[in-house]
Amino acid sequence: VSLEMPEIRYTRLFINGAFVDAVSGKTLETRDPRTGDVIASIAEGDKEDVDLAVKAAREAFDHGKWPRMPGSERGRIMMKYADLVEQHAEELTLLESLDAGKPRMATRAVDLGTSVRSLRYFAGAADKIHGETLKMSRQFQGHTLREPIGVAGLIIPWNFPAIMFFSKVAPALAAGCTMVVKPAEQTPLSALYFAHLAKQAGVPDGVINVITGFGPTAGAAIASHMDVDMVSFTGSTSVGRLVMEASARSNLKPVSLELGGKSPLIVFDDADVDMAVGLAISANFFNKGEACVAASRVYLQEGIYDGFVKKLAQRMESWVVGDPFDPRVNQGPQV
Repeated sequence: VSLEMPEIRYTRLFINGAFVDAVSGKTLETRDPRTGDVIASIAEGDKEDVDLAVKAAREAFDHGKWPRMPGSERGRIMMKYADLVEQHAEELTLLESLDAGKPRMATRAVDLGTSVRSLRYFAGAADKIHGETLKMSRQFQGHTLREPIGVAGLIIPWNFPAIMFFSKVAPALAAGCTMVVKPAEQTPLSALYFAHLAKQAGVPDGVINVITGFGPTAGAAIASHMDVDMVSFTGSTSVGRLVMEASARSNLKPVSLELGGKSPLIVFDDADVDMAVGLAISANFFNKGEACVAASRVYLQEGIYDGFVKKLAQRMESWVVGDPFDPRVNQGPQV
């Protein structure tokens, strides 16, 4: 397919508002899942780089203006951020499809569309953070005051790089937190581009830091860091256990975990079989099946089993797996 591929402009760590090399000078390769060819060499951050990023985030939280500005002002900057993502959506779509093997049209509609909507939603929530007041007695009343927790460590997976970036970054921004983001080593390109756009939108230096690297080094350093105030991780159950253990062994930071699933699809005899087959295909093969809610188990009542399997096989004969930049393709390569 003849397409002009995007220039890979951002390949270094983003710390305190600037792109920098890893302290070690090491790099990792991100590869095109279509061919296995190297797309680019990306800075490989480790503990030393995480320390620098956390230091920048801590300074921005303790002494910077982001947590102290009115929520409406944070929301205004986030709206501008969303506009910039939308303005660069075509280049970002090509970048995400190249890096993650996603069909181009789905990337534009689903991944980039959801990212922009997420930013705008949380931008609207930034000035609506409120507590509750409870009358405790004649003399006393209790009041809850919601404040940003501090420095957030955000570790995102490879299956939805853009969506997961903003599902974690957007609420943290709205609350007034600063953060260190570690994208998956297989799909780091969009996160670095988003860091650049955040600076363009007016997000202060040190608020968003992006460390590309591997889980056992960069990810572990974030999870165990004594100056990170909470960690949000999306990924496998086994690594989620390690993140929780690292929290317990360090500063008992709160942990948010979204881990793997084995979602069942159950179809009974009285179901519309044609509809059920279509839903089974969507539920299993959306995003190449690389989704925590994929219907990886299908249970059929005995009366419709043979008919369901026959219709499913017929439908899948025309299912096209191939180049994500080809509009005829239903499914790109696995990452």
